[in-house]
Amino acid sequence: MKKALAVAVAVALTATACGSEEKDDAPQFAERGTFTYAIPADPGELDPANAVLGATNTVLAFAYDTLVHSDADGKIVSGLAEKWQAQADKVTFTLRKGVTCADKSPVTPQTVADSMNYLSDPKNKATLLGVLIPAGMSATADEAAGTVTLATKDPNPFLLESMTAVYVVCGEGLKDRSVLKTKTSGSGPYPLFESVANDHYVFKAREDYAWGADGAKYEPSMPAVVDLKVVKDESTAANMITTGGLNGAQFTGADRKRVEAVPGIRKGSAPDGIGEFFFHQGEGRAAADPAVRKALVQSLDLNELRTIASGGNGEAATHLTSLAPDPCRGDSVTGNLPQSDPAAAATALDGAGWQAGTDGARAKDGKPLKLRIAYQTSAGPGVQAGMEYVAQKWKALGVETELVGSADAKYSDSLFKNGDWDMAWVPLGLSLPTQLVGYLSGPGPDAQGSNFAHIANTTYDDLAAAAAKQVGAAGCGQWTNAEAALVKNVDVVPVVRPTQLVASKGAMVEVIGGVVRPTSIRMLKN
Repeated sequence: MKKALAVAVAVALTATACGSEEKDDAPQFAERGTFTYAIPADPGELDPANAVLGATNTVLAFAYDTLVHSDADGKIVSGLAEKWQAQADKVTFTLRKGVTCADKSPVTPQTVADSMNYLSDPKNKATLLGVLIPAGMSATADEAAGTVTLATKDPNPFLLESMTAVYVVCGEGLKDRSVLKTKTSGSGPYPLFESVANDHYVFKAREDYAWGADGAKYEPSMPAVVDLKVVKDESTAANMITTGGLNGAQFTGADRKRVEAVPGIRKGSAPDGIGEFFFHQGEGRAAADPAVRKALVQSLDLNELRTIASGGNGEAATHLTSLAPDPCRGDSVTGNLPQSDPAAAATALDGAGWQAGTDGARAKDGKPLKLRIAYQTSAGPGVQAGMEYVAQKWKALGVETELVGSADAKYSDSLFKNGDWDMAWVPLGLSLPTQLVGYLSGPGPDAQGSNFAHIANTTYDDLAAAAAKQVGAAGCGQWTNAEAALVKNVDVVPVVRPTQLVASKGAMVEVIGGVVRPTSIRMLKN
């Protein structure tokens, strides 16, 4: 689990959750065209067992299916499974009949069971194990009934929802996983046809496809060819979509306004993870004292920080998950964070023993109050400006700060290996409350755990444990209360839910759960 977040937090946890497109009254569709879309990074290895990067999941979504899907509102809809029954420790899926892999082999309950059991076997070291696949999960096929049952050793309230993001491998790739490094082997609507690493990934349509999200089928208005182009710079993507070199791309930075003004652009908006910060609460750290954490937050205007960090393209974060299906959407944040009051913050630090000297700098027992502020340079100029704002406010409070911006890999090492930070801006974009538990409780990285901030909140632990015994949305009230306990104690400070622009030209497209939904694409006449 720690490994997955270390990768994802550095590269892909700011992926979109759902996207909506402006719709014409009567759009005129073109038939069997080519759809070109920008992905911001090369997907790397294409084995779905290790699909944690946003770009990887975007690529795989064209070639693979999942048992179920989520719609934009978080409702679970059919995929390979047409029916399902969820219990506390198992989910039984009834599969659609007539589903075939890209190589025409049938997708049977045993196919699905074999694909899932590969992921749950520790010897295969699947990155998804412990994140979307619970440790100890087993899959059992019943060919006569047409079902596959996923069972867990411990209760798992969102096992059904987790399956919206687990791709099923079939055919050749199920027999020989080595082929999945560069090829696809799934039942999805667009098998991979051609690829050049760091350049492009081309897919061709299966016109017999009839088992997509909520029963979606291949339609003539869908593209016959999909060309995913690796475009690492948003300005380049903006130029390409302006001149017709792309049909679609997603934008988070300054180029979004330029793209929005292009004639013929269709504009959709999508959540872009949760921008929040954590304090290191390890032994000997100043922020281990909740009074210090609360004072530091009280010195800030979080509304102002929200605007700066998101470039004005965000809304207040109200809970800690953001990606579809996001089943628990209660407000755990509003009213639970300290209100902005710099004078009260100074008084609180005085009370905590951090006294200001003649130069205004605070110290306690001869030790200066110094905080290292860590953030990813890839997060963009908004986040950097936001951290500069924080440093300025804390300096006025008498806190010495050091801004440490670093590239993705080094940033992840700082969180999970080195611990050389005191406040970290972490762009989390998870979909289920259960995915947060290992990062917000339990052992820290120094004890082989994932609790990088060394949080110890017994109220959260107890409420999360109780919520985990419920099935799905039945436990959402407890999950919301558990999150609220963290926010009240300033264990986590949710600031902003930024948005991305999903822009398209000559096509319509929907982004759900962080990736393009292939069956949503429609080509438009000029």
